[in-house]
Amino acid sequence: MRKAIGSSLYRLQPEKTLFMQCDIQEKFKPAIPLMNALIENTKKLLAAGKILKVPLLVTEQYPERLGKTISELDIQHACANIPKTKFSMIVEPIKKNMVDIFSGKPQTVVLFGLETHICVEQTAFDLINNKVDVWLVADCCASRLNQDRDLALERLRDIGCVITSAESVMFNLLNSKDHQAFKQVSSLVRKVSADVQLWQRTKSPKK
Repeated sequence: MRKAIGSSLYRLQPEKTLFMQCDIQEKFKPAIPLMNALIENTKKLLAAGKILKVPLLVTEQYPERLGKTISELDIQHACANIPKTKFSMIVEPIKKNMVDIFSGKPQTVVLFGLETHICVEQTAFDLINNKVDVWLVADCCASRLNQDRDLALERLRDIGCVITSAESVMFNLLNSKDHQAFKQVSSLVRKVSADVQLWQRTKSPKK
């Protein structure tokens, strides 16, 4: 089991951080509980990333069958939007884009999307194995069954991912009220993030 030692010692830094959006596509809409909540939270996160100039990479799983990225999400500022058939996002075009953006690899990936227990989870495994720290945005992740999402989040926390929320990521990137983009970013959180009913499956047993 890998402990999140590196992740716990520093804050997110925009110039060393990469946003990765995994497979938020049209055909998933009717199958995903609380999809509207996920969309609202993801819109907020993407807008903050755009303001703070955090690079964004997007993938689409088998878009010929599953459709394109949902139209509600503005990904025009993405460095690349890569179609794939592998479950993990870590395919050759993504690796090449990482090298182009960071002259190597990012220090931290902020990861979010669908489905948590399949494509998101396998992406996180590959990043961790490549010694990239992963901040997983739980309120911007979903699966067809909430229990699959929650179990995946628990597994990912156990291997060293930081499990966080969209607002937490945004304020970590700002770091201070004195940041020049504070007013722009803070305006995005005037409306409280949508509730995605995390960990309502069971309560953890007391130790």
